[in-house]
Amino acid sequence: MNRMLPLVLLLSALSAPSAVKSSEPLPYTKPLNDDGDLAAAMVAGIHKYLDRELKAAPAKRDELWKPDLASKEALAKSLPAKRERLRKLLGVVDERVKPNLEYVSGPGKPSLLAEIDGCQVHAVRWAVLPGVDAEGLLIEPKGTPKANVVAISHADQLPEELAGLTKGDSFALNLARHGCRVLVPTLINRQDELSGNAKLKRQTNIPHREFVYRMAYEMGRTLSGYEVQKVLAAVDWFTSRDRKGAELKTGVIGYGDGGMIALYAGSLDERIHVVDAVGCFAERERLHSEPIDRNVWGLLKEFGDAELGAMVRPGGFFPEINTFAPEWAGPAGSGAAALGKLDKLTGNATLVERRRNEDIKGRKPTNNTDDVVLTGPGLMMDQVQLFTILPKLGLEHATFDKVAIPKATLPDPAARHKRQFDQLVSFTQKLWRDSEGVRKEFWKKVDASSPEKWEQSCDWHREYFHSEVIGKLPEPTVPLNPRSRQVYDEKTWTGYEVKLDVYDDVFAYGIVLLPKDLKPTDKRPVVVCQHGLEGTPRKCIDAEKGPTYFEFARKLVEKGYVVYCPQNPYYGGNTFRQIQRKANPLKLSLFSFIIRQHQRTLDWIETLPGIDPKRIAFYGLSYGGKTAMRVPAVEKRYCLSICSGDFNEWVGKNVSVDLDRSYMWTGEYEMYEFDLGHTFNYAEMAYLIAPRPFMVERGHEDPVGTDEMVSSEYAKVRYLYANRLKLSDRTAIDYQPGGHQIFLKGTMEFLEKHLK
Repeated sequence: MNRMLPLVLLLSALSAPSAVKSSEPLPYTKPLNDDGDLAAAMVAGIHKYLDRELKAAPAKRDELWKPDLASKEALAKSLPAKRERLRKLLGVVDERVKPNLEYVSGPGKPSLLAEIDGCQVHAVRWAVLPGVDAEGLLIEPKGTPKANVVAISHADQLPEELAGLTKGDSFALNLARHGCRVLVPTLINRQDELSGNAKLKRQTNIPHREFVYRMAYEMGRTLSGYEVQKVLAAVDWFTSRDRKGAELKTGVIGYGDGGMIALYAGSLDERIHVVDAVGCFAERERLHSEPIDRNVWGLLKEFGDAELGAMVRPGGFFPEINTFAPEWAGPAGSGAAALGKLDKLTGNATLVERRRNEDIKGRKPTNNTDDVVLTGPGLMMDQVQLFTILPKLGLEHATFDKVAIPKATLPDPAARHKRQFDQLVSFTQKLWRDSEGVRKEFWKKVDASSPEKWEQSCDWHREYFHSEVIGKLPEPTVPLNPRSRQVYDEKTWTGYEVKLDVYDDVFAYGIVLLPKDLKPTDKRPVVVCQHGLEGTPRKCIDAEKGPTYFEFARKLVEKGYVVYCPQNPYYGGNTFRQIQRKANPLKLSLFSFIIRQHQRTLDWIETLPGIDPKRIAFYGLSYGGKTAMRVPAVEKRYCLSICSGDFNEWVGKNVSVDLDRSYMWTGEYEMYEFDLGHTFNYAEMAYLIAPRPFMVERGHEDPVGTDEMVSSEYAKVRYLYANRLKLSDRTAIDYQPGGHQIFLKGTMEFLEKHLK
C-alpha cells in the first residue's frame, strides 16, 4: 500500500474543523460503533476465551497423553518425565532431610496419648525439610505391623478425629486395628488468626492456607507441595533401611484436602502401593472457584485427576464417586483474602472424571456404580470402603465393634498448628532471602561482552520469561479489523478510539492522539502511555482534581509526539482478578493477554503514516509500570521503556511478612507469578530490556516501595548498563518529591534525548 495516500487522508482528517462528527473514523479503519464500557467488555471477552479453553482442556490432555497410552511400555517410559514436570508445578523440588521420627512429650504430657483396643496412639513429629517438621500422630497396631499408611484429614479437621480420640471419623484407628502402622499429619487450616504481623499492626482475613500459598507460589513452591513433602517424608521413614518392615506395602489415604494431597503424593512416588482420595476426585476445570491455595500453575495442561490417578502404581488407585466432600463457604468477612469456596461435589463431576481415568487405564468405561465405593454423609471412610482398601495392602478385613473415646490428655492443637505454620513461613522467607544467588546462577551464561551479544544471548531467557513465567498464548491469526471513531478535537491535536481484534472475543482497545501539524515527510516517534489499576486511556489524557497522571499523554502530544493510550484489562476488581485464577492452571496469566494485545497494537501503529516504527517508546504508571517491566521485556519493538511508580525489589514486595507495604497484606492476590523469585526480579526484567534505554521514575513518598528498596534494585540495572555494557547514558532514575504519580520532568528529558 502507498503510505503517502493514507497520510494525505489522515492529514485531511486532522485539519478538518472542530465540527467533525464524533463518529468519524480514521482513514483505512471501519467505524467503531460499540457502546457501553469497553474496558469491562474487554475483561468479559477474556473470560469467555478462558471458559472455552477450560472446557476444552480434558480433550487436549487426551491428545497429549495419546502417544504414551499406546502401550504399557510407552506409558511406563513416559511417567518419569511427567512426574518431574508435576514436581516442578507443585514445587516438590527441595531435598528432604534424613528420615527421623521423634516422640513428642511435655511436662505432664507423655507422648503416649491413649491405648485403644491394643493400639497405641503417640504424639510425634518427623523431619521433612531443613527447619520443617511434620507433626501429628503415630498409631501403632497391636502386634507386628503388616502395612504402613499415611492417613490425611481435611485441612480443618484434627488428626485426633482420625485416631478415635475425639468425635469424628476414626478411620486411621480402624486401619491400625487391622494391623497397619499409621501416621496422621497435621495440615495447615483455613482459619486466619495467624495471618498478620503484630509489629506492623497488620491483620488480615487471609486463611492460613492462602497466606502460606501466596509467598510459596512466588518462590516456585505451593502449600500442596509442602504437604506432599510431609507425606513423602513419612514414606521415607516407613521404608528407611534401619526400620523393620521396609518391605511392607504403603498406602496413602486422605479426605478432602487430604485426598488431594494423597493423589498428588501417589502420582509422584512409586513406593506408594495404594492411594485413596476421598471427597475430592472430580473434574478440576473449576479449580478457579475453589480456595486459591489449591491453585497450581499449568496443572490442567497435562494433569487432571484422571491423569494423576493413572500415574499411581498400577492397581493402586481406584476412582470413586463420592459427593460427600467437605464444604467451605469461603474466607471470613471481607478483606484481603481471595474469593473461593468448596461446594458439594456433584455426581456428574466425579463420574465424568472416573470414566476418563478408566479410559486412560484401558478399562471399558462404565456408567453404573456397582463397583464404586460410596461413603455415608459426613464420613471420610466407612467399613465398606475400609474393606475394599485392606486387601490392596495385603490385609484381611474383619468385623469389629465401635470403641469408646478414651480419656486422654491431648496435644494443644492451636500450639501445634502454629508451629507448623511458622515453620513453613520461615522456610519460604529464607527461600526469598537466598533467591538472589539462585537468580545469579540462572543468568550466569549471558554474554555481556558487547550490547549486541547481550541482547542475542538474552533470547533464551526472554523466551523462558514469556513461556514459563508469564504464559504464552498462541500467535493471533485473525485479521486486525481496525475500527475507530473520533473522540477528541483539540487546538493542536485530535484523538480517536481504536479497537483491534486479537482472538475470538478478545480485543485490544485504546486512544491514539495525533498532532495536527503532521507533514508528509514526518517520521514522528510514538509514546505509548499506560494507565494503572482500574484506569482507562482517558486517565492519561484528561485533567484530574488530584493529579496522578499529570495529563502526561496530552502534554506529550502537545510536544509533537504521536501518543497511544491502551486499555489494559486490570479493571473491575475481582472480575479481572478471576482472569488470573482461570488462566493459571492453563499456564497463562493476565499478562499473557496484555502482551498479545500490545503486539497487535504495535502491528497497527506500524501501519500509521507519518510515524517512525523504530521509535516507539513505552511509559507506564503503577500497574502500567508493571506493564513497562513485562511487555517491553518480551516485545523488542518497544525501543525504550519508562517504569513509573512501580519499580521495586518486587519479589520481596510480594513475599515479605516484615514489610508494611507487602502484597501479603492486600487483596491484590493476582500479583503472584509462579517461581518469579528464582528467575526474574525487576533488575532481571530490565536485563531483558537492555541494551534499549530504560528509566525509573520514583516519588520519594510513593508508598508502593521505599527509596532503599528501589535504589538497591536499580543499582543492579545501573551496573549492567554502565559497567558491563558501557552504556551509562541509556539508563537513569529520576527521584522527585511527591507520591504515586507521573512527574514528567526527568522522563521528558529522557524521551527527548533518546527519541530525538
